[in-house]
Amino acid sequence: MSILQDALAWIEPAVAAYGAFALFLIIYLESFGVPLPGESSLIAAALLASRGDLAIGHVFLAAWLGGVLGDSTGYLIGRFGGRRLLQRFGSWVKLTPERLARLEEMARRRGFLMVLTARFIVVLRQLNGLVAGSIGMPWTHFVVANILGAALWAGLWTLGPYFFTDVFHRWL
Repeated sequence: MSILQDALAWIEPAVAAYGAFALFLIIYLESFGVPLPGESSLIAAALLASRGDLAIGHVFLAAWLGGVLGDSTGYLIGRFGGRRLLQRFGSWVKLTPERLARLEEMARRRGFLMVLTARFIVVLRQLNGLVAGSIGMPWTHFVVANILGAALWAGLWTLGPYFFTDVFHRWL
């Protein structure tokens, strides 16, 4: 069974019961560090929308808002004690002290670009809010990059599978 089949089998009952709110919750939690299949769930939800089971606009809004609010929650956690959390629990996601130092240095040098593009990189997607908050990135820079990055990510993974359903079904 493929990753997409697993995600579709997992999210379909949740979406049937709770609609796009289920997707919002998954992406919100994943965006501040909870290990959940957010991107796979988004692709699955877009495929469900192509079948008519969900409105594609609701899928996009759920993904975008879940990403923005989840990363913002991560930023606030990072701002108020996140470095200690990253040092203590970072090993759970293979974030060694050396990797954390490199990530923090990258955030200091290219924080806006990091937040803008982080959503497209596994693990960085889950940690970028925490790291940005822990290094004291200015809130306005973070929010602008976060809103734009989440819109790009949600747009790609919502509209891509929706409009190219036949290609995705070949992978299933």
